[in-house]
Formats: sequence, C-alpha cells, structure tokens
Amino acid sequence: MSAVAGSEESGSGPAVPCADPQGDPFLRTRFAVPARPAMFLRRKRLIDHLDQALRTPLTMVNGAAGAGKTLLVADWAARQDLPVAWLTTEAGDQGPGMFWAYFLQALRAAGVPLPPEIGCPADAGRVDRTLLTRLAAELGARERPLIVVLDEYDRVTDPEIADQLEFVLHHAAPGMRLILVTRTEPLLPLHRHRAAGDMTEIRNAELAFTPEEAAVLLRRHGLRLPVPVAEALGERTRGWAAGLRLCALAARESPDPETYLKRFEAERTAVADFLLAEVLERQTPETQDLLLRVSVLERFRPELANALTERTDAEGILAGLHRENAFVEDLGHARYRLHPLFGEILHAHLRMRRPGLEPLLHRRAAEWLRRSGTLAEALGHGAAAGDWEFTAGALVDDLAIGQLFTGLRSGDLAELFSRMGPEATSPAANLVRAARELSRCELDRGLTHLRHAERGLAGDESRAEAEDAPGPAAARLSYVLLEALAARLTGSPAKAELAAGTAERLREQVPAHLLDKHPELTALLLAHLGSTRLWAGRFEEARAALSLVADGSGDASTALPREDSLGRLALIDYLNGWLGRAERKAMAALTVSERYSLPQPSGFGIGRLVLAAVAVDRDELRLARAHLDAAADARPTMRDPVTEAGRALATARLLLAHGDTAAALAAAEPAVAADVASPWVEGHTALVAAATHLARGRPEAAAALLHAVPGHQPVCAVGEARARLAAGTPLAAIDLLDGVLPESRTGPAVTVRALLVRAEAAHAVGDPAAVRRLVARALHEARRERLRRPFAEAGGWLPPVLDTPPLRGLAAGWLTPGPPGPPPHTGPRPEDRPPVVEELSGRERDVLRRLDRMMSTEEIAADLCVSVNTVKTHLKSVFRKLAVNRRNDAVRRARELRLL
Repeated sequence: MSAVAGSEESGSGPAVPCADPQGDPFLRTRFAVPARPAMFLRRKRLIDHLDQALRTPLTMVNGAAGAGKTLLVADWAARQDLPVAWLTTEAGDQGPGMFWAYFLQALRAAGVPLPPEIGCPADAGRVDRTLLTRLAAELGARERPLIVVLDEYDRVTDPEIADQLEFVLHHAAPGMRLILVTRTEPLLPLHRHRAAGDMTEIRNAELAFTPEEAAVLLRRHGLRLPVPVAEALGERTRGWAAGLRLCALAARESPDPETYLKRFEAERTAVADFLLAEVLERQTPETQDLLLRVSVLERFRPELANALTERTDAEGILAGLHRENAFVEDLGHARYRLHPLFGEILHAHLRMRRPGLEPLLHRRAAEWLRRSGTLAEALGHGAAAGDWEFTAGALVDDLAIGQLFTGLRSGDLAELFSRMGPEATSPAANLVRAARELSRCELDRGLTHLRHAERGLAGDESRAEAEDAPGPAAARLSYVLLEALAARLTGSPAKAELAAGTAERLREQVPAHLLDKHPELTALLLAHLGSTRLWAGRFEEARAALSLVADGSGDASTALPREDSLGRLALIDYLNGWLGRAERKAMAALTVSERYSLPQPSGFGIGRLVLAAVAVDRDELRLARAHLDAAADARPTMRDPVTEAGRALATARLLLAHGDTAAALAAAEPAVAADVASPWVEGHTALVAAATHLARGRPEAAAALLHAVPGHQPVCAVGEARARLAAGTPLAAIDLLDGVLPESRTGPAVTVRALLVRAEAAHAVGDPAAVRRLVARALHEARRERLRRPFAEAGGWLPPVLDTPPLRGLAAGWLTPGPPGPPPHTGPRPEDRPPVVEELSGRERDVLRRLDRMMSTEEIAADLCVSVNTVKTHLKSVFRKLAVNRRNDAVRRARELRLL
C-alpha cells in the first residue's frame, strides 16, 4: 500500500491526500457537479420541494434510471449559497475505507477545510471509528451547514458503510445536509427519519413530467405538437424524463415529427438501448427471464408471473424490482405492471430471443386468468394465443355472451372475435358468431350459425348423457338467449315464449354465482320477451316483463336493457293514450345510457320515437321533427319490428299533421317484416289510411277500413266513429263510441278524441248545450297532457265553439291565444323558440360556452381537465336536450334561448 495515502491513526502523512487508500489518484470527475444540457427544463415545483433539504438533515431523491433526479439535484445545488460537496459513488469501491476516503476528498474539493487530525483511511477495506467521530464533530461544529450530495448511492450495498453514514449524519447535525440520489431504497433507517420528520423525499412519481411540463420540454426541442399527441407521448412514457428527451431528439430528426411520435416503435430507438443497458442487463438471468415473459401482460400478480415462468420466485423478484425503480410499477393489492416503453421493448426482445414462446405464454396466462375469474383478460390472451375454441368457450361457459349486447364491452368483444377464423367449429364458437351477426341484425347469417350451434349442443348433450356427466347448461342458456333475440327481431311471439320457458328450466342447472355475476342475461331475456308480447298487442303481459327489467336496481351491465324496456313501456303508454306517462318514461330511457357513458348509438333507440309521437299529439311539430332527425342520425345498432313500427307511426303522424296524406300513407308501413302481424300496427296503419280517405271525401271507405281492423282497439273505434259521422250516420257513430267503455285503460289521447266526436255529433243535431258540455270535458282532460292535435283535427265546427264565453277561458293560453295583457316581449315567443328537451347541467353549460368560443373537442377537454370521451358524452347530451345535430346549431339555439 502506498504511503502517500496517509495514516488515520497517527494523522501523519500529507495534510491533503492526493491518492486513495490503494495509492491511485482520486478521480476528479466523481467530485464534479454534472452539467445541465442545453435543453434542460427547470421545474419549479421540484425545486421548491428540494428547498426543504435545507431544513432536514436527510433528503432522498429516489427514481428510476433516466428519471432526471441527478440533473434536478445538480441544478438545485448550483443555485445554492452554501458549499456543496458532490460525490458520485461507484460499485467498484472496495469497502468502507475507500468510500470514506472519497467522501473526505469530496469535502476538500468543495473547499471545506478539514483539520489534519481527522486523518484519512489507509485501508480500503476498513475505517477507524475515531476518524468518523472526529469528522462528525468537525461538521457538527460548523456555523453554516454543508450540503453533501451522494449521487448514484444505490451502488453502495455494504451495510457497514450505511451504518457508518447514519452515525456521521446523526452526530453532524445541524452542520451537514445529506442528499442521497438513488434508484433504490438506501439501507439507512429511513423509518426513524420519517417518524421524526427530519427527512425530505422526492420519489419516482413526483419526478415524472406532468403533461404541461412535457409539452414545454417538447417545445424546447423545437417541437410544437397538438395537445393530443403530446398527451399520448406523456402517457406512453409515463412522464419518464429520459424517454421524453430521447423521443424528442429522434422526432426532431424526422421530416414529420408528429407522425413519428404517433407511430414510433420503441424497440428500435435509443430508448431501447438505454433501457436494455441500464435496466435489463443489470439483472440476474432469472430476473431477465421473468421480465421477458411478463412482457406479454398488461398487469399481473406474482402468481400469474409464476405460471408463465413455471417457477415460484416471482413475488420476491417483483418486489425487489419495484424497490429498485427498475420500471416495474406496484399497483397495490399485489398487482404489478411494466412501464409501457419498457414493456414494448421487452416484448420485442422476447420475440427475438425466444421465437415461438409468445403464443404459449398467452395460453398459460389465459388459463390462469380464467381460473382466477378474470374473464376479460383471459379472452384477450386466448385470442392472442390464437386458441379460439378456448376463447369462445371461456365467454360462453362464463355465461357472458350477453355482453355482446349491453354496450359496455360490445365493441371490444365484437372486434376481438372478428379475428376468429373458420377453423373454430365448437358450439361455443358458433354461438359467438351467431351473437355477432344478430347484434348487427344480420338475421340470415346469425340464424345459420345458431342452427350449427344447436346441432353441436345436441351432440354434446348426448355424449354427456352417455358419460353420466353434467350437460353444457351455460351454453344451452346462451343459445336460448339468442333464440329469444331472433324471435324478437323476426316478430315471433310464440318462439319467444318457448325460449323463455326453456330458459326458466335451464336456470336451475346453471351455477347461481354465474347468474348473479351476469344479470344482463336475465334482463336481456325479459326485454326480448316483453318486446315480442308488445308486438303481439298483449300490453299487460308485455308491461309485466318489461317492468321487471326497468324497475331493477342493476348497474351498468343492465343499463341498455333497462333503457330499452323503459322505451317500450313508454310506447305502451302512448298507444294507450297516456302522453305524460309516455314522455316521462321515454325521457328516463334516454338518460340511462348517458348516466353510464355507454357508447352511442346503442340498443334500439325507441325512446326518441315515442317523444316524437308525443310531440305530434301536442302539436309541437318542430320538436317532433327534431326527435325524428336525432333518431335517424343515431342509427341504432339493432332494428326490430316494434322499433320500426314506432318510427313509421311517428313519421306518418307528423306528415298527417302537415297535411301530406300521401306521404303519410307511404310512411305508415314498418320497414322490417315480421312473422306475425301486430294488431296495433295494423290499427294505426289503418288510421293513417282512413285519414287519407277522409281528406279525399271518402268517409265510407275510411269507416270500412277501420271496421276491418282485428280486435277491439278503442283508438280505431273512435276513428271509425268519426268516419261514420262524416258519412252522415251519427247514430252509428254514437253506438261505436258507447263501446269505448269509461273503465277501459285508454288515456286522454283517446278519450279526448271520443269526446270531440260526440260533440261534433251533438253539433250536427243542433244541441249546443251538449256541445259545450262535451267540449269542456275534452278541454279539461287535454289541458293536463297539453294535448292539442285532436282539436286541430276536429274540423271547422270547433273554433266558433271554443270562442264562446264558457269555453274561451279553458282554452286560453295553451290551446288558443290568451286574453289581452301586457305588451308581448320583443324577443321570440316561447312557442317560436327551438324547444329544449331537458334542462342543461352545469357541466353541459360549461361545454356549450366553449363551443361558442369555437374550441375543438380536444381543447375543451384540456380546458376542463377531463377526457375527450367525457366531452363527447356531454356534447351528445347537449345536442339531445337542444334538439339539434350539429355544433353550430347548438350555439345558435342556445343564444335564442338565452343560455349564452
């Protein structure tokens, strides 16, 4: 050993050693404060936090490789008035003697005078306790504290050095402020420092660049990018400083930086080189193998990692990687994930180093996830493995096929199974194919796949009976659900009833936990059954089934069936003449899917059609057209006879109100054929045709047409009575009206028309008292529902009657202009203004105000600190409530209504 190192025991030797205990010159670079690059971004929030280091003895800046921790501390240190001693530690340091020799030299390099009696370690492997005591006493006596930065402290792994450093730190206070820059938790007793409140911590999450900081950094590199591109890069890098800088440098060299950053392949960039060298290659072979294998996963538990490695050491390895900030994130509850860029690079590395292993890993993951009950992830890995029999079987056996129709995962599942090839021939695969086709109303293809599944299930049941094994009850119940849907789409009530009966028996064979897990299956079955009963005109039976769904307390999984059922219940109320009830249910239907932010359009979308029909009966024709236009723009994903009949009914009624009888007659027929005729559809189609005959002066033809409608439908009886009256047979008309019993379930939309026909008959025979009495009753009933259309349809005899003193007050203000009053407002009258379907919420008004400022969807999202999808949901709601379809129309209508 060289004598120039000096002697710590005697204090002999040079006062300022120029060599380490092994006789080698000190490396001056280890004492140099790192220079900040030209593109360095000072982040005030971190500087302010680091200022706390002046008030606490210990500060730890703990982050991953490339997190920017060294540059942060270097920038902060360069701005301090106090002396700063900087030491970059090295893994090659051999023992406490070498560490403390460099520690002392760092103090001297910073201009800190040390008395000769402190000495210097002469042995690289050890240091005398008296040296540490003298050093601590010297530092503790300082009037102004000394800042000591130990960079890359994670390379210090000797517990003895950690104990010695804690000793010096404890006894040197308040003369020393120690800052550790590290990738891992140091061996110091941090719990004691935290408990005492004398420790400052800046960790990996705080070091990450915020979206705003990332945008500024990119601009420093000459990149001015749209907000979504910058945000996407920030999310992909998780704010990792080195990743952002390396991506920015690479993009700057590209002719199209924006496209580059959208599509760059991480495994072919300097980012990959950095992470492979700084993270992966530092690990043991076992850890590298685990990291490569879990790169096929988005998030994972140690047990799942063990399933992929076929070992049992994942728990300890993952915990260690997280402690070391090795780009493994702890999500809590024993769940982990890889940093996105690190995961991409490892995935590419896996394919290169272990070709052919990836499908096997996906299959192992799929099987483990299926056993653990994590269906969505199991399906994704099954598809990635290319094992479609497994993937389809997992969906069907879990009783989750209804998710293809609930709006939550419909799109994801449809996209997933769109890659399934013809080689998958199991009953489950054919059931999934049938569900996909039926969800798009591709009846022929859907029914073909359903028949293939039926034959396969029959074979499975035969084999199960021969082997005395349980049959595929979940698959059979899934099949029955699709049969019920097919019956609904084809207008086949008998088939739907048969499917419902079969489902009731199968439910007893399916594990109860599966039924509880998937309430959407029962809700869908009841909705399909109720819809076919509605088509058949069995309103009370339909109401019973649909109410079970609509009144259920379900969550987002049943939102779409509940919306659908509410819309059909609204239609029943409308057909029975109860406009207010119909409107309330239809409005509730529209808000169900919005509440859960389900993708739009969804389901069958009948709610708007009912609102359009209600608006026609109230003579609010602009509102009716707005609802019909909105329903047409939505283009619901599914069409069944009930929905199309509702569309035809509302459209024809609106055209009749405009006096276009020919167009109304052409629009009255539903666009979707059905196996069984619907009595109420026939009745309302006949009413439109009858109105055409009446308009052309053929009342006998109108009466005959309505008389031929099957079943006793009050609305048709009233229509026929009006035609008989026009044909000059008032007694026949009265007889028909007497058949519309008061105790029937018909509402004001029917009874008001009946009263007006009776009043017209009394007018024809010259009984003015009866006319006034009947019209007064009609006005009383109609006013509650704002029912105006029957009075507009009544004919020329009615206006003079309404202008008589007893009736004028009943009609004033809602049916006819009110009495003279204050001068009218100079702005648009309420009835002239575009209608508001529902009051806007506060957040919707915020979005509307930003629309008025011509902000884009992305700019609104950034301004309100919400996601783009959230803004789109609010926009759809604003358009619906203002009865518009475009942004400019929304702003214009809002100004007319003084919302802006």
